[in-house]
Amino acid sequence: MIVVGIDEAGYGPLLGPLVVSAVAFDVPDAAVDTPMWETLRDSVTPKIRKRDARLVITDSKKLSSRPDGLPRLERASLAMLGTHGGVPFSFVNLLTQLAPHTLADVRNCRWYGDADLPLPVAATPAGISLASNALTRDLSAGGITFLGAFSEPMIAAVYNRMVGNTRNKAVVLFSLTVRLIQRIADTYPGTPMRVVVDRQGGRQHYGQAIMRAYELPELRVLEETSTRSAYELKTRPADCTIEFVQKGEDRHLPIALASIFAKYQRELFMRLFNRFFQQHRPDLKPTAGYYTDGQRFLRDLGEDVDRLQIDRATLVRTS
Repeated sequence: MIVVGIDEAGYGPLLGPLVVSAVAFDVPDAAVDTPMWETLRDSVTPKIRKRDARLVITDSKKLSSRPDGLPRLERASLAMLGTHGGVPFSFVNLLTQLAPHTLADVRNCRWYGDADLPLPVAATPAGISLASNALTRDLSAGGITFLGAFSEPMIAAVYNRMVGNTRNKAVVLFSLTVRLIQRIADTYPGTPMRVVVDRQGGRQHYGQAIMRAYELPELRVLEETSTRSAYELKTRPADCTIEFVQKGEDRHLPIALASIFAKYQRELFMRLFNRFFQQHRPDLKPTAGYYTDGQRFLRDLGEDVDRLQIDRATLVRTS
């Protein structure tokens, strides 16, 4: 069975992209309900410990808030990719692997454009290689195959257009989630899937949205509670269950890993974003794009928005 985890990074910020990512594993049916942290315990841990050489796969917010956050995000992302198809050598190569259909939009944006970043930017190649080798051994011992990561990065201009069309950013997030599920289903047709998604906002009922997205006449509601909403789809070529789980990064390794992939890509996008503006204003303090500091950044940028002939609809995200 294919087990998929999905999470996002950048849902709330004022600047920079929204990134929704998915990871997929081929897991033996008998091991589907076994926590993957347990199966991969020799190479992976959910706990951050100084003297522990294992990869930390946990909620990306717990990693990104630390001084060593970016190296940890990068090491986990690139080491996992190293078990499937090789480690990407640049930011563009990473996007080519995870989201090739978004490259045209990215290249049309001035602060991303033709810019690139050699990878890794923070972790060491040796550390990534060692972690990837350990992961490969652990995955093989557990009979698990990492099938790959899939992403839907949405730059501000596209995000604003989508929110303008739908009048609801939650609908945009859900549509990207559906797109990821469909991409994986199309890549592995006919294979049963279990999809676990971090709960999106305070929402508890997803059935009608799923039926509309997949044009289903019906679906089976397995559970709708304050902590888990689960559905079974029977009209696909293969069975599929989709679960939206509260605090999913703490309950399912695939969700935590998806959050790491999403956050890592957003960090790289913001590095290019800040590099562009600091080329024009070297004194400009960089931003992570979140609301309060994003407002500070826009104030500091001031009239340079007009001087650089920047359309604010390509820069500032609507709420």
